[in-house]
Amino acid sequence: MKLEQSRNYTELTDFILLGFWTSPEAQVPLFLLFLFIYLVILLGNLSMLTVIKIDSRLHTPMYFFLQNLSFLDLCYSTVIAPKTLATIFSKEKKISYNECATQFFFFALFVGTEGFLLAVMAYDRFSAICSPFLYTVHMSQPACIRLVAGSYICGCINSMIQTGFTFSLRFCGENRLDHFFCDVPALIKISCVDTFVNEIVLFILSALIIISTITIILVSYAYILSTVLKIPSTHGRSKTFSTCGSHIAVVSLFYGTVFFMYAQPGSISSPEKSKIVAVFYTLIIPMLNPLIYSLRNTEVKSALKKTLLRKISWQ
Repeated sequence: MKLEQSRNYTELTDFILLGFWTSPEAQVPLFLLFLFIYLVILLGNLSMLTVIKIDSRLHTPMYFFLQNLSFLDLCYSTVIAPKTLATIFSKEKKISYNECATQFFFFALFVGTEGFLLAVMAYDRFSAICSPFLYTVHMSQPACIRLVAGSYICGCINSMIQTGFTFSLRFCGENRLDHFFCDVPALIKISCVDTFVNEIVLFILSALIIISTITIILVSYAYILSTVLKIPSTHGRSKTFSTCGSHIAVVSLFYGTVFFMYAQPGSISSPEKSKIVAVFYTLIIPMLNPLIYSLRNTEVKSALKKTLLRKISWQ
């Protein structure tokens, strides 16, 4: 069917984002819910960025990586949320072809980079706990910058490949995307040419990123667990587990949803499930990450209180 449609190929200039099938009465609550989530994302991640920037006690490798995590969460949610909010009340719900390609490129860039950054953060905890005397060597400022830059480079390569393959597809007349943003599964579904290669590329790239980064994370935490269990003090073990607990929670949330979305070919054929999962990793996770780190981390809580008290005293 797709091959037959490709003969009548005409270049599309825009797509229609179908978003969520809701009654007119549900549009206002849906808009308010998405707006609330996005405002919490902005407040939470900007607070993390600010607190880490101004508090000298947090100028360490761990918080440098956390600062970059907050920046990525802020960026990829911003790539999605404003357009989603704008289309809820829009009758046409259009997004131009170029805007769609740009949205997907930056989304894939930031999400891919976050996957690599989470692996870097696990390696940082491994170095701090298992090799504390060499930590300042392994995690010097140049080394930290190289690790973060490497995460962005890997994320950019992934994004360029995915964007190149996806937007080399032909779209013949059918321009309705059963999604609330431009994502690979929805775009593949409306293409009028054979998408087997694209699906394989999506699966292989996602699998490579997930397997490589998860391997680093699991190996790092296996060594961390082995080291922690040797600590004689119960308080010492508890403090170390608390430090790692936030990262483990963030990793579990992120990789659980990404694996469901991109590492299973069958997920492409389930748009409703894909949209629900997509809401979780595009909006809910960026909202939860600052809360997880601030609630579980005494240093962050202390820095937040200090910053708030300073602002109150200025007033």
